Order: sequence, then structure tokens, then C-alpha cells
Amino acid sequence: MPLSYDGSPLSQSSAPLGERFEQALELTCRLHGRQLRKASGVPYVAHLLGVASLVLEEGAAEDVAIAALLHDAAEDQGGEETLSGIRRAFGEDVARWVRQASDTLVKPKPAWEERKHHHLAAIPMADREAQLIMLADKVYNSRSILADHRRIGSALWERFSVSRERTLWYYQSLLEVFDRQLSPILYDELARCVRRMKDLP
Repeated sequence: MPLSYDGSPLSQSSAPLGERFEQALELTCRLHGRQLRKASGVPYVAHLLGVASLVLEEGAAEDVAIAALLHDAAEDQGGEETLSGIRRAFGEDVARWVRQASDTLVKPKPAWEERKHHHLAAIPMADREAQLIMLADKVYNSRSILADHRRIGSALWERFSVSRERTLWYYQSLLEVFDRQLSPILYDELARCVRRMKDLP
């Protein structure tokens, strides 16, 4: 059973995924179907499916997986209006987790440093379900960084809006704000990836 940082159980279920998850998949494809990962050309939906897969493998409930699919929807595809649609379709819990997992809903987005400092401060205050989604998101992203470095080498760092050093600072800081008890498997995987990222040229 996945546990939160305070030892209480996360929302979980062993039931099969149902119609709500199918509806979330449809909405995810509608919102992100034309979006590509930064400079890689990989459809962005691959990332969202990957994050949902990671939380499901941790035993999370369907609503947590739905929020994982939609965790970038409000931030990247319509802000508060999109979040209101998510609330109507999937309920207050899903909408709250999507909001908590978002860097910002403001357009234009604040500067990178401001967003990341705010996000790091907000993670420990978020619901355990949202924290799990954010941890899974960072695991997926760090794995992608390592895989892309194997493909294109140090040119990878040119894709980011900040320097390699600031990117590594952010990922190291994530390890300091996530509690390992939330998901030892995902936390340890993030730590492994961050160690490898530090060795990249």
C-alpha cells in the first residue's frame, strides 16, 4: 500500500480503470494531441501517459491517474478555464491535484527561477496524491534527460531555458523536498537519475 509522508494511505484502488479514465484520455488527446516535447519531436501525450502509468504502478486510484494524465492541462492549455472544465468533468479532487501539480496558471508565465522556487516551496504543502503525481512527473522527465543525452550528447542542455547548472540545482532541490516515504521506488529512481545527470558533460 503506498503511504504518504505522514504514514497515512494514499488514495488507491485495485479496481479496473473505467469510463472516467477513458474520458480523461480523450480530453488529454484533445488538449495535447498537437503538442510536442521540447525540441525532441516526441508527442507530448507520451509524457502524460508515462506519468499516469507510474502512479498506477504505485497502486494509485483512478482519480489520481486521471489527474496525472491532466497534470499539465491547465498550465499549458487554458489556465483557469481549462481547470474549471476538469472540475466539472472529474470533480473537485482531480481539479485540486491538477492545480497543485502546476507550476503556474498565469499567462504569460513568470520567470523560470520564480516558478521553480514557488513550486519547490509548494510541494510539501500539497495533497499526497498531488505529490505522487509530481514525483512521477520528475522521474519521467529525468529519465528523458538521460535518454536524450545518449541520443544527442551535450547539445541536450541547449533545449532548456536555463543553464545546465540551474537545471541540476532544481533536480537536486526536488530530492530535498520530496519525502522518500511517499514512494521509495519512485524517490530512489529520481535520486539515481539525478546522480547520473550530474555526471553528464
